[in-house]
Amino acid sequence: MHLGMLCRLLSVGRAVLAALRGRLSALCWSLTPLSLSLPLPLPGRPRDSPPRWEREQEWDDAAPTPTSVNYHFTRQCNYKCGFCFHTAKTSFVLPLEEAKRGLAMLKEAGMEKINFSGGEPFLQDRGEFVGKLVQFCKQELELPSVSIVSNGSLIRERWFKKYGEYLDILAISCDSFDENVNILIGRGQGKKNHVENLHKLRQWCREYAVAFKINSVINRFNVEEDMNEQIKALNPVRWKVFQCLLIEGENSGEDALREAEKFVISDEDFEQFLDRHKDVSCLVPESNQKMRDSYLILDEYMRFLNCRNGRKEPSKSILDVGVEEAIKFSGFDEKMFLTRGGKYVWSKADMKLDW
Repeated sequence: MHLGMLCRLLSVGRAVLAALRGRLSALCWSLTPLSLSLPLPLPGRPRDSPPRWEREQEWDDAAPTPTSVNYHFTRQCNYKCGFCFHTAKTSFVLPLEEAKRGLAMLKEAGMEKINFSGGEPFLQDRGEFVGKLVQFCKQELELPSVSIVSNGSLIRERWFKKYGEYLDILAISCDSFDENVNILIGRGQGKKNHVENLHKLRQWCREYAVAFKINSVINRFNVEEDMNEQIKALNPVRWKVFQCLLIEGENSGEDALREAEKFVISDEDFEQFLDRHKDVSCLVPESNQKMRDSYLILDEYMRFLNCRNGRKEPSKSILDVGVEEAIKFSGFDEKMFLTRGGKYVWSKADMKLDW
């Protein structure tokens, strides 16, 4: 067949199809009242499935807001806790200005609380790095709550003098009030006494008006301990009690830097520990189920870490794709975050405390 003839036939065919589509559309429109008009179902999509734009809108509506973010800006640590689930797999730390840029993006996306963690946050530049971030978040971004989780071993009073006014909450990790147990766990550093240092930090928090919090990981070596008396004496605003958690690639599995299996306890063991401390008013328990999906974790590259599959699977960095795109892959369960009490009175300006 001559090429010109073929082209003309194809052109006629397209015109006929266009006309048929137009008539079919008109027929459907005439049969359906304007107020009830619906798009025809597309091939391969269930008849009752919403159109694509509606599904995209539903996804946008369901996308979580980064209300509270845990920024693990360093993986380096001076302790060797056997159950650690954010291990020193890299030594990378973002330049200060890049970290500030990312924090400003998070604030723009709805962040109200930032928690700086590690690794050990005070290891970088002897606490100056985290101090500058704390000051930036409170002074420049005007965040309602700025907090730090630390093992406390490297904090000095001069840091409180310089940065204490910008910090709402300091959480110190303490898993036992028996120093031998702390050493057994790996939370020990030479001749320094972890428990004695805890009391010193508690006093500095009083003097510099920083809310004091304690984090404890309940594991095979401390699950039988009675901490009632010590916790009540220290009187933290919150005592966060975690069940020892396994994360593949971090503290479990072939490519992990820790072997935490020997630290794991059962759900029943954890419940017994909680029952023993039920009269401690500041107790905030977190089982593995609550913990795994209810935290927005940002790593040293400012990537959200999805823990739903028992691993830490990173999104792209918010610095490259923005917060809205990266958070889609975070695995964050916003309902569980609220259920576990993730949002509370977290600004020291709103706390009525006897410092």
